[in-house]
Parts: sequence; structure tokens; C-alpha cells
Amino acid sequence: MTKLRTFPGGVHPDEYKELAGKAAIRRIKAPETVRVALCQHLGAPSKPVVAKGDKVVRGQEIGSQNGYVSLPTHSPVTGTVAGLEEMPLPHRRSGLAVVIETDSEDGPPPFEPWPDFTSRTPAEIIERIRLAGICGMGGASFPTHVKLSPPDGKRIDTLILNGAECEPYLTADHRLMVERTADVVLGMKIMAFVLGVERCAVGIEENKPDAIAALSGAGVDVEVLKVKYPQGSEKQLIKAITGREVPVGGLPLDIGVVVPNVGTAAAVAQAVRDGEPSIRRIVTVSGAGVRAPGNFDAAVGTPFHDLIAEAGGYAGDVCRLLSGGPMMGIAQFTDAVPVTKGTSGIVALTTAEARKLTEGPCIKCGRCVDACPMKLLPCLIAANAEKEKWDRAEELGALNCMACGTCSFVCPSDRFLVHYIKRAQDAIRAAKRSKEA
Repeated sequence: MTKLRTFPGGVHPDEYKELAGKAAIRRIKAPETVRVALCQHLGAPSKPVVAKGDKVVRGQEIGSQNGYVSLPTHSPVTGTVAGLEEMPLPHRRSGLAVVIETDSEDGPPPFEPWPDFTSRTPAEIIERIRLAGICGMGGASFPTHVKLSPPDGKRIDTLILNGAECEPYLTADHRLMVERTADVVLGMKIMAFVLGVERCAVGIEENKPDAIAALSGAGVDVEVLKVKYPQGSEKQLIKAITGREVPVGGLPLDIGVVVPNVGTAAAVAQAVRDGEPSIRRIVTVSGAGVRAPGNFDAAVGTPFHDLIAEAGGYAGDVCRLLSGGPMMGIAQFTDAVPVTKGTSGIVALTTAEARKLTEGPCIKCGRCVDACPMKLLPCLIAANAEKEKWDRAEELGALNCMACGTCSFVCPSDRFLVHYIKRAQDAIRAAKRSKEA
């Protein structure tokens, strides 16, 4: 039996994948009104280039790129701009959205399809990926054209597609790999061509045997991973598959590796082969708080409540609504927030599912230290952050924390460790900005 790949540390939360894991992707119509956020990616939000009353067509640019680490934004529908609206967003408190009244979802692709990507240069393909507005679709939403453009002197030899999907409840990537295997494989080949890499592999946890079989059957090198959280974090994925470690404060490209998500690969395939911009994505809707959990192909700008309705509506005593999974997802105060390119899942938790915590004192058990995949001392960083000793928290590596939640998950005293560490990160970064100003 092949040894399963993994990394030091981590935890094993209950998966709850069975709720939506067998549900085939179902494409749903765009709603009568879409609210397309102009900030759907890491970096600067795009600038609006439409105004109230403007007619737009499907795939038209409605927000222009605003800096190198930024992306254009496109309309997922043909319709009329009803206005620009400041509204709550799933990944941040609020942001500007273009509100469009939908007439149809019909229309030709806005870009010329390129059925043979090898007839194009890497620079042309990167430009197409940029113009299509593609960002990471696994959560971080980093602009893909930037990730595929390493600076001079940084040689990339390995491309790893992230198909781990280690968050509980989420199954969108799983279903994508099973049902749209060709898109994932083509996207991987396109990115490998752009980067000129020597090795390509897909990392998939062993709890997705049908996805492993689908990609292996397509001739892809599949690295089977142990089921463990946060196996899908790119630094942990790189460690598991290559044995290389990203240096503290460094990036994967510093050790010759690029790690896109499988959803990103599929989006790249659709942009290059079909001429389609990033205007739809697959979203898991799950949790005991919905009647019929499933995976839905939805237009960007679709409100959460429409997707919840497609999943049969609310069920039971829903006490928490998350964008993303329960470990790193963000709690929402309204289900009117719109789907963005980075919305991997919507999880509705009932009172029985959600832990109601009463924080106690640290008992110095060291469980958080053993579990931390970044080899930090969460208990000490949090203790200093709680006392607002920001300098000491920084010395202990607060900025290296990726807020995966493993420390909080294993803490027997239910300490709000991630909360304290994120407070420290905000304070440290604010102090750095103040010094630079």
C-alpha cells in the first residue's frame, strides 16, 4: 500500500462530507438581481466602469483592474445596471457592488476561444488569465496572473494542484474533480506550459477515492494525502508532497513551487479554451441547517439566501451561517451577502452542531503547540496579545500564523486563541504602516 503523504501537526475534526459529497453539481439560474462585488480578490478592488442605467452584456467588464495585484470584474448576466451599492460581503465587512437587473444569461464568450493553447505564448496566456479576472478559488483569492508570473531569478520546477479540500462540510472541489475532470486536467496543462515546470501533481485526500480514480485515469500524477486538517494549506501541501519547507516569511515560489486550487485550474481552462471570464463558480451548501445539502454552479453575485433556497431552505434551529467551512470560514450576520469568486461554501449550523464556548484560563497543556502546523507557540502568542504586548507577540511569530484554527480546536479551555493572534497581527501591521507613512 502506498504511504499516505502528510505533514507534522494538524487535527482531525469530524468531516461531515457525507451531507453533500454525493450530490452532483447542479447549475442554477442567475437571480433577477445580481450584486457583483468589486472586491472579490486579494489586493486592490477593481474600479467601477459602469453607472446606473447602463446596459451590460454577459461577460462585459464592469470593474477595471486597479493595480498589479488586482483584477477586472465582469458581469455574469445581460441586463441593466440598477446602481452601485455599498453592502456587506462574505469576506469583509462591506464593499462596493454593481447591482444589475438580469435580462438573460445568454451571449457569446467575450474572448476568442483558443482550442490549442500551445499555439499561444506563455505571455499571451497570462494576459488572457488576467483579462478573464481569474483568482484563486480555494479561499485566498490571490490573482492567478500574478502567481503565474514569478519574478526574475525565481525558477519554478513544480506545479501542485490543491485538491485536498480538508475543511469539514465542503465538497465543491471534490465534485468538480469527479464531474469536470477534463477542465481540471486542461487547466493544469496550461499552467504547466506557462511556467515551464518539470513536475505536475494533484494532491487529494484519501477520503475522495472517486476523484483520485478520475484524475489518475486521466493520466495525472495523483499524490494521495492523509485525511488531516489543514492539509489543504499550500505550505503543508508542499511539505507533504515534496518534503520542501517554505521559509519563514517566504512564499512557495522561493522554493520553486506554485500551488493553484483545482477550481482555479478549471477556470483557467474555461478562459483559455472557451474564452469565458470568471463569472460563475461551484458552491457547496451544507450543514444540518439546510434541508437538502448540495453543490451548485452559481453566478457570481447570487445572494446566499437564493442558494439556501435551492438547498431546500433552512431546517431546524440555525444559529450560525458561515461563508466557507467551520475551521476558517467567516460568520455572516445576513444571508443577503453575494457569492464571490472565493465563495467555496455556505454552511448553516444548528445549535446542536455549533459549539457554544465559555473561555477558561490556559492550563499550559501544550496541545496547541503539538497541533500547530506552523510550529508556533499559540498559547504564548495569544497570552501576549491579550495583554497587548504586540512586540513580544511578533517576536514569537504572530505574523506567521495562518489562522487555521487548529489551536482553538484542540484547546481544552476553549481559549479564543485565533482571535487573540489575529488582533496581534492587525496591531503589528498597523504599527508597520504607521512607521512607513
